Amino acid sequence: MASTSLDRRGAKNGTGKPSTSVISSENEREKEKRWRDEAEDNKIDDKIDGTTTRTNPDNSAPTFTAASAILNSIKRHAFSVRPFHGIVQDIRSRALYYASDWTDAWNYRVVPATLLIFFANVLPGIAFSLDLIETTNQYGVAEVLLSSFMASFILSVFGAQPLCIAGVTGPITVLNKTIFDILQGHEDAPDYLQFIGWVYLWGAILHWITAALNWCNFLKYVTRFSCDTFGFFVSWVYLQYGVQVLTRQFSSSSIDGAFVQIILALVMLVLCYMFLTLAHTTLFHRHVRRFFADYGMPISLVATTGLAYWGHFNRANPETLPIAGAFQPAGGRDWLVRFWDLPGKWVGIAFPFGFVLWVLFFFDHNVSSLIAQGSEFPLRKPPGFHYDFFLLGITTFIAGLLGVPAPNGLIPQAPIHTTSLLVMGRRVKDDVENTEPGGSPETESGSLTNEETINNGGPLPEPDPSPAQREIPVAVVEQRVSNLAQGALCLVLLTGPFLHLLHLIPRGVLAGLFWFMGADALQGNGITAKLVFLVQDHRLTPQSEPLRRVRKSRIVLFALVQLAGFGATFAIVQTIAAIGFPVIILLLIPLRSVILPLLPFTEEELAILDRPTASPFTMESVGGSL
Repeated sequence: MASTSLDRRGAKNGTGKPSTSVISSENEREKEKRWRDEAEDNKIDDKIDGTTTRTNPDNSAPTFTAASAILNSIKRHAFSVRPFHGIVQDIRSRALYYASDWTDAWNYRVVPATLLIFFANVLPGIAFSLDLIETTNQYGVAEVLLSSFMASFILSVFGAQPLCIAGVTGPITVLNKTIFDILQGHEDAPDYLQFIGWVYLWGAILHWITAALNWCNFLKYVTRFSCDTFGFFVSWVYLQYGVQVLTRQFSSSSIDGAFVQIILALVMLVLCYMFLTLAHTTLFHRHVRRFFADYGMPISLVATTGLAYWGHFNRANPETLPIAGAFQPAGGRDWLVRFWDLPGKWVGIAFPFGFVLWVLFFFDHNVSSLIAQGSEFPLRKPPGFHYDFFLLGITTFIAGLLGVPAPNGLIPQAPIHTTSLLVMGRRVKDDVENTEPGGSPETESGSLTNEETINNGGPLPEPDPSPAQREIPVAVVEQRVSNLAQGALCLVLLTGPFLHLLHLIPRGVLAGLFWFMGADALQGNGITAKLVFLVQDHRLTPQSEPLRRVRKSRIVLFALVQLAGFGATFAIVQTIAAIGFPVIILLLIPLRSVILPLLPFTEEELAILDRPTASPFTMESVGGSL
């Protein structure tokens, strides 16, 4: 399929004139480039409501200007409200591109992205819910699949950020299970699903209030500090769940079956990493490497599942995923939860839990959206945080009405989705010398060539290992079809024949998938990058590495603060107080905005150690970045 339908930033049409579908103007791209150049040179000014504080030139202790300015900014923004302004602006800005969101899907990148994100969304969601399913007997696989479909349908068809993948996450299963454990401690415990229905309703109301009062503007205070810390937490949750899936096999199946599950998990992990590694080598043709990157994980899943039914492995009878009837809820109940029959006193008791749910989704979903639209992706279509958070309130309410787990943005699936939609190109040799290391690629005609571009009337020559021919991101296929299609596959999976196929997957394969996704997310995490820098041989570290301009003691201090936030969050979810872990996560924002500037960092060091999650273009939806 031709990629000419893709609206690439800075691309020109066949007449040599700028394409009418180009989203941002030349001025906007120039502003973004200048911002990136400033970030690279560590000359970023802390521009907060017109107040500019520059780097301390003599490396003395930092002043209190940044922290006080942020506090004053928060006070002013907290009481200056224009109801529904953010929602209206999001709808207006994104409506201009609604038609192209569908037509731009006529691109091959949509096919592998759909398959990849389908497996990366559904299987972890089911695995996360196994504990909830077996403990409460109120949920089943059908509820998880229906929740994923509902989220993908609403957010892909009506949303402003269709690149963000939503589904059932580990944190929401922890929250639901903790609520169940608390309720079981009461003799007059109410109906669990009716109580959860009110929890979700209170949470939905808070979602709608947040969107209406433009409280998503506070996302401007969310930087890589908070995102990396939360991402580090989610990565370790994935690794932990992989271990839990395997350890439970020793009590639920035979010893032989448990050891087979461990072997399957390791095979799944190794195969996934093998395909990922091959995709980043110089082996084979570039199309073969791209095939490995696109389909490596689905191929590994099918191959490892087939291995479970071979020879002695099959005789060990490894435990597989549980299923129920097609389109049937757990326990044979009705799909409609009559939450309005809940006794009045429990309605009020549900509100604090609804508040905790709102805190969790405010951070988790919005951070997923930010990372999926991170500055490393060459996006050109505007975001819409306020409007999408309003829609998330609708999905939360519907989840309570149907008795399914509430969906929200997924990490690391959301950035994986955007990565899978990248269109790669190669820089022309003449332009390499004029490109700074780490700088954003220019996309003017003649500077980059797309994979399907014609050069002088003929096909492009094969790439060589030189930097001039190294593939770099040119654009992202920004569309709605891949998100909608992977959700539709969840609905197809609810039919009898496909439920049988789902039932064939051993639990050890899910453990290996958890390990792979968790380890892969850790590898790209900012905390990991800082820790690796501290232990690597500095004689072999590139001179262009920004961390070389930061004192080692300050890198250690910054990483320790992040690890402390991670440790507090990870520790609390292991206790009965797990219901409060979203509050710990939310406290990462003031910790970065108010406390860190008071520590002995220069503003130049903070600019290197931390940065905005998304580009200024993306942050415009929430009033810009700090």
